[in-house]
Amino acid sequence: MSGHGNDVANSIWLRAVMMAGMILTVGVIGFAVLGVAIAGQKHHTWEEEHHHYDDAKEEWQTAVANAEISGDDHSAELYITKEEAHNTEIAAHLSYLTYRVAGMTMLFLAAGYASFIGLGGFLNASKPKADDHGDDHGDGYGDDHHGSASPIIFAFGIMVFLTGLPDFIVACKALLDETVPAELGMLGVSVSGLLIIVIAVSNWWFEDLPFIGHGEQIATSYPFEGDHIRKVGLWVFIMSEIMVFATFFSSYLRMRTEWCTKWAFKASDGGFEGCESPDDWVLTASDYLRPGGAKIDGLGNSVGDFWTLLPGGINTFALIISSYTIVLALKTAKNANWEAPKGIMGKLMPTRKAAVRNYLIATLMLGSLFIVLKLVEWSHLVAEGFTIGTVQGSIFYIATGAHGLHVFVGLVIMLYLVFKADTIGFDEDNAQGIEYFGLYWHFVDLAWVVIFPAFYLY
Repeated sequence: MSGHGNDVANSIWLRAVMMAGMILTVGVIGFAVLGVAIAGQKHHTWEEEHHHYDDAKEEWQTAVANAEISGDDHSAELYITKEEAHNTEIAAHLSYLTYRVAGMTMLFLAAGYASFIGLGGFLNASKPKADDHGDDHGDGYGDDHHGSASPIIFAFGIMVFLTGLPDFIVACKALLDETVPAELGMLGVSVSGLLIIVIAVSNWWFEDLPFIGHGEQIATSYPFEGDHIRKVGLWVFIMSEIMVFATFFSSYLRMRTEWCTKWAFKASDGGFEGCESPDDWVLTASDYLRPGGAKIDGLGNSVGDFWTLLPGGINTFALIISSYTIVLALKTAKNANWEAPKGIMGKLMPTRKAAVRNYLIATLMLGSLFIVLKLVEWSHLVAEGFTIGTVQGSIFYIATGAHGLHVFVGLVIMLYLVFKADTIGFDEDNAQGIEYFGLYWHFVDLAWVVIFPAFYLY
């Protein structure tokens, strides 16, 4: 096979199928350990605590019915015992969700990665060898730009996927909660969209994989003279993405200034009109997550603490570090005089090709960690009653969900970069692929740096 005048052997694409098998194996093992073995033990503990809570609740209700204590007496020992049992049951449930959702997410991520790289590799390996696209100069590199229909097909696949997204969400939720009614047929439309996306991406890979840095089109119009057209296009795309996320922030800030939150109540020394007591407070995601939040349990304690905020904090550092590792990958690829480091790092990165690949793998793993922790965090919030059915919930889930979707799309692209780094390789001539992706990834990182304090701390 060939593209841009360079030959790509079928054996390289068959390597993608092998990599897909390895990725899927890791996902299955992770699911078996976290989502089945550990989650099974946690589920058993949850059931025991649930029975304990039912017993304590029944004992309290019996005492109230016999007029032994008042139902409004929150200082009564039976009431305190009941609420402590309730808190323990909630903690056991959240612990179960942590491992169950983490395992399920690892499995779905691995299945998604394996589908993209495996099916993409299979489709490309089955293609006949294309004719040489070289120009009349015989140098093997065409002067003409090779247009691609892949972005249009990709966009169509996204449209189909989003069309079936509501049913897709219900079906996925049913996999985590057996009380939610759903049918596998609800996945049909979205899965069809995903298959279209896979086909588009696999064709894109076929067109890009042999590219070794020659034939980049250069912009000639102000203000982008001399820049690569692909880079200009990416900057335009990022500017449009800034506008998308600006709508999320502006809508959140606009609504937040009108809500009776704990912050507003304290800032106004007792509240303003419609915000005279804690009963009027509007609970945001931060009230469930941060220490001292407005979400209070039956004993008057704040639900949020360091441990509930921890996933968001880890995700922040994960994305920041991933921006650093993608820079290291680009720097290594562009350094023609690169030398292997000494010590253990030298064993991990004996060659420049291996170093670029491993830095990209580190970026992929950090981004995958972000997705896993994000879904774990969402499962906790939903279990505690913070759902998309409220205005504050819809803004939070749409904003963080849109960001998570951008992270996932970046991970799919990064998966291809890892594959190319492992096969064809990156060097100072064709490293612009990493550079352009890095611009997108830095934008995703910076968006989260703004999202985290706005939605999690404020």
